[in-house]
Amino acid sequence: MSFVFDDRPCELGEGPLWHPERQQLFWFDILGKLLMTRQDNEPRSWQFDEHVSAAGWLDRDTLLIASETALWRFNLQSSHKDLITLLEADNPTTRSNDGRADPWGGFWIGTMGKCAEPDAGAIYRYWRGELRQLVPNVTISNAICFAPDRSYAYYTDTVTKQVMQWPLNSETGWPEGDSTIILDLRVDGLNPDGAVVDANGNIWIAQWGASRVAVYSPTGQFLAAITFEAAHVSCPAFGGNDLTTLFCTTAREGLDAETLVTHTTNGMTFAAPGVGIGQAEHRVIL
Repeated sequence: MSFVFDDRPCELGEGPLWHPERQQLFWFDILGKLLMTRQDNEPRSWQFDEHVSAAGWLDRDTLLIASETALWRFNLQSSHKDLITLLEADNPTTRSNDGRADPWGGFWIGTMGKCAEPDAGAIYRYWRGELRQLVPNVTISNAICFAPDRSYAYYTDTVTKQVMQWPLNSETGWPEGDSTIILDLRVDGLNPDGAVVDANGNIWIAQWGASRVAVYSPTGQFLAAITFEAAHVSCPAFGGNDLTTLFCTTAREGLDAETLVTHTTNGMTFAAPGVGIGQAEHRVIL
């Protein structure tokens, strides 16, 4: 059973990150240009001057934050940010979207057109000072996550309704060979959004428009679904003291005015305790 963790409605909630050292959830309202959290059970946020969408943790007080123009080192105490590397800064059409740290301390980040322009985005990996494009011509980058045994990365271009798996080099974490389809949701008409992999290798993937996070085995078999009181679920994250709470961001974007009035929980951030056992988020190593 899920409940509202934070009742501030996001226009486009995304990028939940459970900080393992702080024992604290961070997430974004991309269209509101906000980093959000709860601290001592009180709401807190940081306003940015451009879209921000995803994060990794560097140390207790520092996040890596992806924005529409760059990756940044962001201090939670001082609110000061330092440039790590530019990210499509010369392309005003695009912004960052889904991203996550990998087991080697790298950071994968996807971009997309601000109006979901076809093929405008890409997926990149930043590792040891290098930002390398991995997947070109992406419309809506999502579902970036990693198997616990380091065997695969997962990702999707939401408009394809297919989730891909990609073998990774065990020493460096760079992809090897070709990616293949692990989940094909076209028959069910489901839209894969953000995703996370649990400690057993199961893939938990938000399905935009379906009010749920669905769980699939490492071989792609449907196992279960967790429902939330919001039409557009966007991204899950495991957290809590024992990593057994599933947090989930949602969005108001694309919903009509009547729906927003009658279903006020759209856009809020949810928690579902005791539904699985997650992995701790990997630390980004710069």
